[in-house]
Amino acid sequence: MLLSLSVQNYALIEQLNINFSNQFATITGETGAGKSILLGALGLIMGNRADLASLKDKEKKCVVEASFEISKYNLKSLFISNDLDYEDTTIIRREILPSGKSRAFINDTPVNLSELQLLAENLIDIHSQHQTRELEQQNYQISILDAMGSNAQNLNEYTILLSDFKLKSKELEQAIADKNALFTAQEYNTYLLNELFQIGLQTNEQEELETELLSLNNSELITETLSKLVSSATDEQFGFISSIKDCKIALQKIAGFSSSYAEVFERLQSALIELEDIADTTFHLAEKNTYNPERLEFISNRLQTIYDLQKKHQVTSIEELLEIQNQLSEKVLLVDNLDEKIAKLNSYLANKTTELNSVANLISQNRGKAIPVFVSKISAILQELGMPDSQFKMDLNTSNSFLSNGKDELELLFSANKGTSLGSFKKVASGGEMSRIMLAIKAIIADFSKLPTILFDEIDTGVSGEIALKMGEIMKKMSANRQVFAITHLPQIASKGDSQYKVLKETILENTISKIVKLNSEERIIEIAEMLSGKQITESAVSHAKTLLN
Repeated sequence: MLLSLSVQNYALIEQLNINFSNQFATITGETGAGKSILLGALGLIMGNRADLASLKDKEKKCVVEASFEISKYNLKSLFISNDLDYEDTTIIRREILPSGKSRAFINDTPVNLSELQLLAENLIDIHSQHQTRELEQQNYQISILDAMGSNAQNLNEYTILLSDFKLKSKELEQAIADKNALFTAQEYNTYLLNELFQIGLQTNEQEELETELLSLNNSELITETLSKLVSSATDEQFGFISSIKDCKIALQKIAGFSSSYAEVFERLQSALIELEDIADTTFHLAEKNTYNPERLEFISNRLQTIYDLQKKHQVTSIEELLEIQNQLSEKVLLVDNLDEKIAKLNSYLANKTTELNSVANLISQNRGKAIPVFVSKISAILQELGMPDSQFKMDLNTSNSFLSNGKDELELLFSANKGTSLGSFKKVASGGEMSRIMLAIKAIIADFSKLPTILFDEIDTGVSGEIALKMGEIMKKMSANRQVFAITHLPQIASKGDSQYKVLKETILENTISKIVKLNSEERIIEIAEMLSGKQITESAVSHAKTLLN
């Protein structure tokens, strides 16, 4: 329940601190006195967007704070899941800074608006006039049956199954789309892959072939050069190896005379060994270097094929062609993999469809059982509210698809008067009838679920007299199990409150402010008498006010 509300610097409110009881409270005041301001302040507590224009003094921050007793609301798990400190008396605070920035706190812990809204919807239900149109919406109508049919657990299970079902359905759609896209290019990809496989590319092959081609193209020059080198090295009379050997023999004779001579001798000996090796290698290279036109043609053709493939695939190396080959292999194999994936997803979705249908059937059965109970109860309440001949009919039809709350489509038919045929609810119910029906529905649901604090904002629109008294009595009855507020212009409803608050507007030194005060017994008589007769309060109005209050 809402224990207290504190408002600072909001709209026409400079400072407001007010406490509430758990009984039925009515809120009255002239049009324009500031009741909408009070609703706006509560809206901030519920997570509505803040507006810098709401600041009365633009140089100061606006603070709205409300405390709630929540020990009976079973909300500890919500606090734990959002990493919030749980308190039986929980305080929600909103601040609007002059800069326009808005902040929200739950038990002094900063929270974002989505977290605040999640908690607030479990604490207070503000029913304004425009929300009566919710009755026209099929989802709201079905939610009434779910509350009466105790479908909360089934709906939770259904929601989890449906979320998984939709996720896997999207995966299946994507897999089929991928397969179709790949299948279109499958033939061409296979051709490209076979083309690369047939040539049998090897890493570093291009560089080796290009080197060999260069040698074959210059075979004559290479042979001439190598032969000349071998001849210069090995000629018995004029070869430089023979000359160096003679020098080695001469140096060997004097090497023992000095370490310097010995060093020169060793260096010459090493050079001789290296030169002999060079001459030997050159000789073998000269032997191998033979002109081979067949090999030349093969290499030329092989390289041209490689160059053509590189141009075709817009790359410059064999390594890149091999990477493309791997990618094409994966694409070709992917079609087979997708077939397997699609088969598994179809099987999975078939099982989930069975599970969803099973839970949806349970939900539908509970709704079907709730319909006669609902029709009976609402007819009884509406009879008290001056609609004795009203008729309701609810038809459940099974949809071919899974909806967000099951597979039921609901058709609500209504007739307010005897002899009038049933018609679509949203087409035949008037504004006054909608208000009474909504109150009746709230009263019914209150017996089947733990509603939070409920605030009716002029739900009495379009009614008066005895009907208004009955509406007041119904709201008072509802307050036996929950906290109920009613903003009203009707004295009949105002008088039914266990307590009454008045919203009023005052002008002090050209400064207009709104405030809300709790009325004592005498003040209630005057307020209700004024609601009956206007500013000129008559004795009969006072007497009538006392009668209403008694």
